[in-house]
Amino acid sequence: MSSTDVGVPVHGTGTATGTGVLTRLALRRDRIMIPAWVYALTTAVLSSCLSLEKLYGTLKERTDFARGMNVNSSLRALYGPAFSGESTGALTAWRMGCIGAALTGLMSILIVVRHTREEEESGRQELLSSGVVGRRAPLTAGLLTALTANAALALIVGAALTVLGQSVAGSAALGLALAASGLMFAGVAAVTAQLTASARVAKGLAGAVLGLAFLLRAAGDAASADAASPLVWASPLGWTENLRPFAGDRWWVLGLVAAFTAVTTGAGYVLVARRDLGAGLLPARPGPAEGAASLNGPFALAWRLQRGALYSWAAGFAVAGALYGSVGNSISGIVEDNAQLGDMVRRMGGPGALTDSFFATAMGLLGMLAAAYAVQSTLRLRSEETGRLAEPLLANAVGRVRWACSHLVFPAFGTLVLLTVGGVSAGLAYGATIGDISGRLPALTGAALAQAPAVWVTAALALVLFGWIPKASAAAWGIFAAFLLCGQLGPVLHLPQLMLDLSPFTHLPKAPGGHQEAAPYLWLVVVAAMAAAVGLTGFRRRDLAGD
Repeated sequence: MSSTDVGVPVHGTGTATGTGVLTRLALRRDRIMIPAWVYALTTAVLSSCLSLEKLYGTLKERTDFARGMNVNSSLRALYGPAFSGESTGALTAWRMGCIGAALTGLMSILIVVRHTREEEESGRQELLSSGVVGRRAPLTAGLLTALTANAALALIVGAALTVLGQSVAGSAALGLALAASGLMFAGVAAVTAQLTASARVAKGLAGAVLGLAFLLRAAGDAASADAASPLVWASPLGWTENLRPFAGDRWWVLGLVAAFTAVTTGAGYVLVARRDLGAGLLPARPGPAEGAASLNGPFALAWRLQRGALYSWAAGFAVAGALYGSVGNSISGIVEDNAQLGDMVRRMGGPGALTDSFFATAMGLLGMLAAAYAVQSTLRLRSEETGRLAEPLLANAVGRVRWACSHLVFPAFGTLVLLTVGGVSAGLAYGATIGDISGRLPALTGAALAQAPAVWVTAALALVLFGWIPKASAAAWGIFAAFLLCGQLGPVLHLPQLMLDLSPFTHLPKAPGGHQEAAPYLWLVVVAAMAAAVGLTGFRRRDLAGD
């Protein structure tokens, strides 16, 4: 695709020549992805605000709740401390500030790498650079696209919270806190995109920085209740937390954000001038002259390609399970003075005992995370196809179904690994706190594994899109988002039952504590198998991308 395809001519020969055209092209390509991210993050913030307003309508209820959250180190590690309970906005900032900032950072990483390193890896950047495009133009376009997405998020979140009756300053501070995280990690991605020749590794490095920042903040918040720990200040996510929306609004923290963003983006511009197009600054490790016997076959190749992501997700599930398990023993004390909160937990987790309802909710969230991994690992088929890496394999004695199944092993069995890790981690943490590891470990591990049939349905629907409408494969993330909204937030938002039933997670019996029946699990497995068969049939009948 050339610059003239978007209808704007380019002029000049500077290093930033063509930035405007590339930015318009990037925004056009992301015309679905960016609104989806902004919509999802805004909905999460607003639904939290509405739920907290309903649950804690009085000042006393809010302050008691904030006080109760701050005495629990596990909850502080997960959400950060609640700096104030004077307004619903303050509780919303506590509930969504840290997690929302991490998700916004992830959005920016994906945007910047997509329009820099991925363009070079696919060969499109070489084609564009044969025209009048400056050396720094692609990086500038990627950063401007990330800036646009974050600015839209800040404006919409700030305006929406103001409409809901929260203070203008606090609403603006929360919106800016989310956008600040996005801009900082856009700068991090600008650097990692120059270091490696692979978009996947560039995303992994930037994601590792994001994960390290979250762990530093979590460790610091677990150690202190006022976010004053040096570990918190060592993390960029700790800076956005210390902006303290609705609790003093420390605007000067934005200076740290601006300095960090300027340094990282400046480093990105310096590095982009020191490498060749398509190459990374870090030397690629040469492989052996002959492949190992263990790589003989498509399944071994798929394992080599997907094992890194599986390891990373497993580490995340271990941390998430441990956090849920460590909170379980105190959940009754947290909600004992609030019947509405107890009712909300039971609506999401089933009518069993409160602790069982909480863990049913937690296992449901682990199931949604596993579904996200399942979609990602299934769509690896599409990236292998569009990157023309599938063609050499399929040109030999490897059939399409065999090649596809080599990657589908991961959404099918990799999700079982992740759910087992999350369940075992939660069982060990909860069992250790109540002195009953042998009793809680199998119960919570089984509850986590019970999510698998719904996860498989999500992956199978992604496979249907890949098989029949490959250009719409990314819509699988929309299906995942719809399941998340209906299955996890639907009961709290009182959505109609017809909408709730659209999610396969709605049909799973609540575990632990709920009445268990085999029929729902079997039906979901049958649906997943049929959808997978439909997807594979479509893939066998269509042309490969570019044919």
